[in-house]
Amino acid sequence: MTTQASAPSPLVLVLGEEELLIERAVRGASDAAKAADPTADLTRIRVSDLTVPALAEMVSPSLFAEGRVIVLESAHDISQELSDGVMAYVKAPAEGIVLVVVHSGGGRSKAAKALPGALKKAGAEVVECPKLTKAAERESFVRNEVRRVGGKIDGAAVLALIDAVGSDLRELSSAATQLVADAGGTVDEQAVRRYHRGRADVNGFAVAEKAVAGDKAAALESLRWAMQLGVPHVLVADALADAVRTIARVSGAGRGNPNQMAGELGMPPWKVRKAQGQSRGWGQDGLATAMRIVARLNAEVKGAAADPEYALERAVLEVVDAHGTSH
Repeated sequence: MTTQASAPSPLVLVLGEEELLIERAVRGASDAAKAADPTADLTRIRVSDLTVPALAEMVSPSLFAEGRVIVLESAHDISQELSDGVMAYVKAPAEGIVLVVVHSGGGRSKAAKALPGALKKAGAEVVECPKLTKAAERESFVRNEVRRVGGKIDGAAVLALIDAVGSDLRELSSAATQLVADAGGTVDEQAVRRYHRGRADVNGFAVAEKAVAGDKAAALESLRWAMQLGVPHVLVADALADAVRTIARVSGAGRGNPNQMAGELGMPPWKVRKAQGQSRGWGQDGLATAMRIVARLNAEVKGAAADPEYALERAVLEVVDAHGTSH
């Protein structure tokens, strides 16, 4: 015997300003609609980009009654005319359509401020997504995130995690999920400290070392943590450039005793020894490519790129790809 998916609510009000919770609420409404009708199509549009005729067309019943999820974003910017159009529709909603209205709870105009109350009165399913400003709220969020992925966490570990990660819900969610996986389901304070201690010393050199070794996953993880910890973009770029140039110089000098080569190359023996090990995976073509990448990156992190984090990620991926390129 198969159970049929319950019909999704035709009207959902997502109320609040917490982005992660808003995204989950919209996804939840979409998933519910698709459980009832796998062909249900999702459309997202800001109310400032929408006209009343366009809204009427979006919510009009189709010939074949295909399912639709229509998400009206930033409804706190809605005009009186469009608000009237929304309220006229919800009085007689079309079958198979789920209307999701995302509203901060505020609004400048009278129509915008009145909309949430009017939608509640019309029977909207309300999903509250407030900013979590109190410590107790963030602690509850962490516990729920751990529980959501099948784990357990004690009070001391919750506090340690918030202390280590901060108040950003996306980061807390990601860290909580990863900790449950790493700790085998039960997270204590020691597990949190161990997990974050391993990342507290992430710097540009850690990113560079993984990149020149051709380890894409580890290089990107190190880069992500370096950015989260606030390591300056220029320092990461300099470390990557130094690693590539050192390998190129040591590789170009040929094989030899690190102690003797150190004097010729003007660098300490340990650095020569390390570069000799790293150079084994590099060909001349790959090194030439990597040299061009780090030269470009140097300019990008000093103002040439609109998004220095993206420039760093792209450069790291390109250096990893250059590793192992033939002679």
